[in-house]
Amino acid sequence: MTPPPSAPPLSQGRWGGVAIAKVRCTLEIDRNVGFDRNGWVAVVVLDRDRPLRLHQIDLSNLSPDFMASSKHYTVDVLVVGGGTGGTVAAIQAARRGANTLLVSEYSWLGGMLTAAGVCAPDGNELVAFQTGMWGAFLRELRKRQPGGLDNAWVSFFTFDPRIGERIFEDWAKKLPNLQWIANSIPLEVRREGDRIVGVRFGDFSVEAQVILDGTELGDLLPLGDVPYRWGWEWQSEFEEPSAPTEPNEHTQRHPVQALTWVAILQDFGKGNTAPEIPTLPLDTPESFVGAWTDYGVDKFLSYGKLPGNRFMLNWPNRGNDYGEGLDRLVESANARADCLQEAKWRTQSFMRFLQRQLGRRYGCAGGIFPHAESGLALYPYFRESRRVVGLRTVTEQDVLPKSGSQVVQLPMWEGAVDSIAVGNYPNDHHYPDWTFPVRSKTLRWGGRVTGTPFSLPYRALIPAEIDGLLACEKNISVSHVANGCTRLQPIVMGIGQAAGMAAALCVERGCQPRELPVRVLQDALLNDSIAPAAVVPLFDSVPDRPEWRHWQRYYLDRPEEYPLNGYSPSPAAPTPIPKDGHAFSGEFYGRGSQDYQLVTRNGAWRIVTLHPTIDRILKTYPDRHSISGWGRFNVAGNWLLVESIAMR
Repeated sequence: MTPPPSAPPLSQGRWGGVAIAKVRCTLEIDRNVGFDRNGWVAVVVLDRDRPLRLHQIDLSNLSPDFMASSKHYTVDVLVVGGGTGGTVAAIQAARRGANTLLVSEYSWLGGMLTAAGVCAPDGNELVAFQTGMWGAFLRELRKRQPGGLDNAWVSFFTFDPRIGERIFEDWAKKLPNLQWIANSIPLEVRREGDRIVGVRFGDFSVEAQVILDGTELGDLLPLGDVPYRWGWEWQSEFEEPSAPTEPNEHTQRHPVQALTWVAILQDFGKGNTAPEIPTLPLDTPESFVGAWTDYGVDKFLSYGKLPGNRFMLNWPNRGNDYGEGLDRLVESANARADCLQEAKWRTQSFMRFLQRQLGRRYGCAGGIFPHAESGLALYPYFRESRRVVGLRTVTEQDVLPKSGSQVVQLPMWEGAVDSIAVGNYPNDHHYPDWTFPVRSKTLRWGGRVTGTPFSLPYRALIPAEIDGLLACEKNISVSHVANGCTRLQPIVMGIGQAAGMAAALCVERGCQPRELPVRVLQDALLNDSIAPAAVVPLFDSVPDRPEWRHWQRYYLDRPEEYPLNGYSPSPAAPTPIPKDGHAFSGEFYGRGSQDYQLVTRNGAWRIVTLHPTIDRILKTYPDRHSISGWGRFNVAGNWLLVESIAMR
């Protein structure tokens, strides 16, 4: 080992006359810690014999529990929580060059998309919004998932969660300056005045220049006395059109959106018998009656169909959403554990009901998740978190387009565009047995209904009063109402990528997150060499086109010219024949605005597309004329996803 140039040389287990303790941890990190007579600890963290920076920490203001930690780490960036946003943030910070440590509660990376079992992501499905790490993740899934991603009707992309997790883990393993400690939760946050500087876990503590909260429920916020929100805001607070004017029986019963403990159902095949799902302490079969009445069994099952005759169970209609006493999630560790156990029983009871209704060929899938109940996700899908009080709070008005427009005006801060991530999902709220009347933000595009695009401001990631901390999950500064469209997996990946990039830039520039010029962050995201990310939503700005960055920067420089229809003056992007697509031909029927059908000798298929050039062609394609091209057939949704059209 070679110490940093400014450090005295190491010899015979001592450094500058100070004894060195050397410990091998499970991550193959050599740690050398020396204490001097003045109460300082000198730390050299090594990554497989690669020397990193020398740091010194003043121990005089550490708590007894911090002092008692058997291991102390010092890094540039600490990400707490291996959820969707936390995983992406850690990878992005390390790719930018920051010495990064990711500490996760569970043994899988990827959060909602993997460990929580939501392997049918929603939102950012249009090609123009498949940028950054979200786009890279989709491309990698298409390479790795046998049978492709066109399996269900709730999403264009469904996959085996094990494959998704391997992608994140492979990305992390390629980075020698990113280390990962699993199965650890934060117990204490250390502050120096108004700055977060460290976190204590079970038997180790970490100091960092920038710390990111990537936990599912914003667990660093109460530990660090960081102001946050939980639950509803009334209309008088933000003047949101859909917010209740005052508390009512529904808001009191449902303080936040329902959570869902996702499970994977397996079809073991005709004539085979699946293991019986046992009776649960909380078994309520009567509550599931009518779950698929409006759909039929086949459509119910194909909602979240996965490869390999498996089905993701994340069903909102008299299904496995759980919303009883959710305030317990933030009351205490024991109260949270009780709530989560009930949510798990709810899902297991639902699976038992399905097995009794559909027959013993259906049962809990085995070998999916790395624990004894391997058909159940490692933890629930949390739709809502504690939400930091940030420099700016995203409200319903910030995600709703004005009358006559298809996009929302770009968020501004001190005269500059503040956008760092884009999304387009409709505002979707889940409460068992109650439909919350929220203002619609949808439009028809590409032959189907999608959400209107919006962008998130950087200031929503920064606590209003605290330095040294960034939010990078569903815990950003957002209202309860607006959270319904900012909580989805792709945009949380965008939040995580922006937060990770911002943290690394703060380390480079020696500044706090609030001091980082947003244009520096935007340029870094646009110019990232591996996964460049859009910060301005444009329907027709396809990321693999040479003019893509030009139009992103153009509207950052001239926000007053940002088109409210969401289209730039870009020429139509080419639509090459997909390597794994299928040829099609038949008769085209235009049945109304953005409603198309292909009729062939074998039946009729709804025509949809995610590509802006195909959308333009379909709008003017002559009714009842022959059409041919290439695309992907989806039996579950009875649609043809058109990716290329042959010239007429």
